Amino acid sequence: MYFTLEHVREALSRLKSFHPFFGMDFLVAKLGNLPIDSTKAFSYDGKVDEFLRQYYKPDPRSQHFFQPFRTTSRTKQWLSPKYPSSTSQSVRTKSDLSPAFLHEKDIAKWGWKPDYVSVLRRKLERDKKGKVPAYWLSVWLFRSKGWRKETTPDAIVQNFIDEFLLTKPEQEELFDLSTPAGGSGRVFTDEPYSDKELLKIIGRPPDVLPEQGGILNFLEVAGVGPSRKMSFEPSERLTIITGDNGLGKTFLLECAWWGLTGEWAERDRPVLPRLDARKSEPKITFEISAPGSTSKRTPIAFDWDSQSWKVPPDRPTVPGIVVYARVDGSFAVWDPARHFQSRGPRSEPEVVFLSRDSVLDGLPKRSEGLLLDWVKWQNSSDQRTFDTFSRVLGRLSPPGMDLKPGKPVRLPNDVRDIPTIVHGYGIVPFLHESAGIRRIATIAYLLVWTWNEHNILSTQARKPPERNMVVLIDEMEAHLHPKWQRTILPALLDVIGILSQDLQAQVIVSTHSPLVLASVEESFSDETDALFHLEAAPQAEPTLKELPFVRYGKVDAWLTSHLFELRQARSRPGEAAIEQAKGLLARSEVSAAEIMATTEELKKVLPPDDDFWPRWLFFARSKGLQP
Repeated sequence: MYFTLEHVREALSRLKSFHPFFGMDFLVAKLGNLPIDSTKAFSYDGKVDEFLRQYYKPDPRSQHFFQPFRTTSRTKQWLSPKYPSSTSQSVRTKSDLSPAFLHEKDIAKWGWKPDYVSVLRRKLERDKKGKVPAYWLSVWLFRSKGWRKETTPDAIVQNFIDEFLLTKPEQEELFDLSTPAGGSGRVFTDEPYSDKELLKIIGRPPDVLPEQGGILNFLEVAGVGPSRKMSFEPSERLTIITGDNGLGKTFLLECAWWGLTGEWAERDRPVLPRLDARKSEPKITFEISAPGSTSKRTPIAFDWDSQSWKVPPDRPTVPGIVVYARVDGSFAVWDPARHFQSRGPRSEPEVVFLSRDSVLDGLPKRSEGLLLDWVKWQNSSDQRTFDTFSRVLGRLSPPGMDLKPGKPVRLPNDVRDIPTIVHGYGIVPFLHESAGIRRIATIAYLLVWTWNEHNILSTQARKPPERNMVVLIDEMEAHLHPKWQRTILPALLDVIGILSQDLQAQVIVSTHSPLVLASVEESFSDETDALFHLEAAPQAEPTLKELPFVRYGKVDAWLTSHLFELRQARSRPGEAAIEQAKGLLARSEVSAAEIMATTEELKKVLPPDDDFWPRWLFFARSKGLQP
């Protein structure tokens, strides 16, 4: 049996106010069996180093040690490898704890003074923290130890006493030997927690680079947006967000982008606190980690002085590639290869923001734009990028219309070669295409361009390319015909495999379309996908709920589901007439005039072969009427 992670978390909380000496240097001296009123040869620095490596090194990748005790800053909880010969030595020789020791300068001999227990006790009293909790210190020190199932809290404390050879005076004066009574939660579990789970709580050591290739695991916003607090846990493959206008779908995507990248999609328009927010309330918390792993949740409070959200530069995890298609036709792209490149002497912005115009025409030193790239790929002797683009464009095509690039053309008063798309009725310059085709072709271009640029930057850095991508799309169905809405999302999921068989994508989309939802009925997996719905009662704040994915089969069944909340999959007058008729069906007494009046209303809005007519006519005839 092993301590639960929750129990270790509790130990961290219980120990944080005590001086680290009592959990480290003191126990090292006890293990070394220092004599009282005399000294012996003792390599204190070396023994502290050994002790820290055994009990205070939760990350084997790091040379640093984690201490859960009192510190002036949370960042100082990770101790340098030099700690045993620097800070630790200074505590023993220069602090108010030094009178407890017998020691001559520059001589590796140590011992206790006769009154050492009183000296240490006075330190605890000056700190006003009480005695050191032996039970919770044991939970931290023995967090990886296996215990017998029948082990009691008292036995854990006794194990601590025996392990560190505590004398009676030490037990009585320095340590609280009591054990938690009932309220400390579950103590043991069958399986030990992983190092990554613990690091999620205590944070990453300073000498370990951030984990790369992360996706968004968690997002929580408080004091901002349409709701005072909203939590969002997207799934690892596909996450769909639905809900009425104005409830926060775009807001969630904007915050998701910011959590992943640390930049707002519109730099001059960040999310700001609610007008009724208290000063301590506005906060955005996010968690980014590679699929199958965990990372620490990072809370960011709003800085009222600078009126901004200050993201720490030292993130626990760097995300993989991120592409955000906004509903206004603009895009934003984050590339981790560009991120690390920007740390060099020639620093450049890490995020590429592309307006509707710059998507086409490019940005200096950032992007050459769709119009130039398309033609350049098409005319290149190396056709691999163009072939990939053609395949992606073909897969995203609407039913019955295979979008294929044609030969570039020149347009009047324009010196550029303009890409074209071949249709059954002719060749159309890209600038003259419909809004729907332009949006999807632009998404195809941005995905291919982003992946192509990432491979180039990775090659320059002598690093392997990323294996994870996050794709955010606001209003997936924008500008698309219903036939296209019914195929676009499965096609988008397939496109990632066209870019690279080794690439995995987390796709997060918002939609108002029942056809988009119906399109994934066959492929939706409860293990890798999630469906969220934003809803709000009258005069109430919106709430975000994860809902089970129900396969309704017919699109009109989606319309009358909880997600879209239509009473009838009809026009509003048709819905009103049907609901009026249903009200009469439910009554025990109905007049002939009411039946005939309702029949006339139904005739105005229902076709002769509507499936409601048989039910209504049977009802009317049962009342002796022939409408």
